[in-house]
Amino acid sequence: MSYVLIIGAKSDIAKACAREYAKQGYNLYLAARNVDELSEFAQDVTTRTQKSVKLLELDILDYKSHRAFYDSIEEKPLGVISAVGYLGEQEKAQNDFEEAKRIMDTNYTGVVSLFNIIANDFEKRRSGFIVGISSVAGDRGRKSNYIYGSAKAALTIYLSGLRNRLYDAQVHVLTVKPGFVATKMTEELDLPEKLTAQPEEVARDVFNAQQKGKNVLYTKWIWKWVMLIIRNIPEFQFKKMSI
Repeated sequence: MSYVLIIGAKSDIAKACAREYAKQGYNLYLAARNVDELSEFAQDVTTRTQKSVKLLELDILDYKSHRAFYDSIEEKPLGVISAVGYLGEQEKAQNDFEEAKRIMDTNYTGVVSLFNIIANDFEKRRSGFIVGISSVAGDRGRKSNYIYGSAKAALTIYLSGLRNRLYDAQVHVLTVKPGFVATKMTEELDLPEKLTAQPEEVARDVFNAQQKGKNVLYTKWIWKWVMLIIRNIPEFQFKKMSI
């Protein structure tokens, strides 16, 4: 079975995806900064599934290194999943552009830099799949996280265009829009239980949607309808709200 490359591999969602894909018979490339911190996790996945797990050092913000990173992979992956994400601090980002830039570059620019390289390879091969984990935060700007949301909105539009471009090359592109997920990134937030998914639930949804060739996935599924309502609130009313 071929390899799946997971970038941003230290996140809770990435780890859950790694376990799910290995359980389903795929070998793994796990890429992240200070990737040696994943050694114990990788060994556990291998022990449980008997699949190969290789660790690759990657700085998503070091754009100049992305070509060499991908070229160094001897057996190119069957597919790639980006679980890169940085929520950041909205209030800090409003006053410190370095924080705003970190949010935007981590969630969007860095992913695009690497995805462009991979997409070109997949297009030549006329096979492969690309999964980008965006967010429902990108469906409409809210004062509590609009800089993070704007980066995720940009990623969503990028993935839509990439899907359109790669369709004729038979490369599948899946946009994943999680709502609330119980992860380290959200552990300090008071999240509503019925709207909050566990990473393992997201991973199962991602695998099933990718295998079925879906274009867009909301997870939990209820977020599709929640965001439909939110997107259709008139702007004159929405601007007065705190949601």
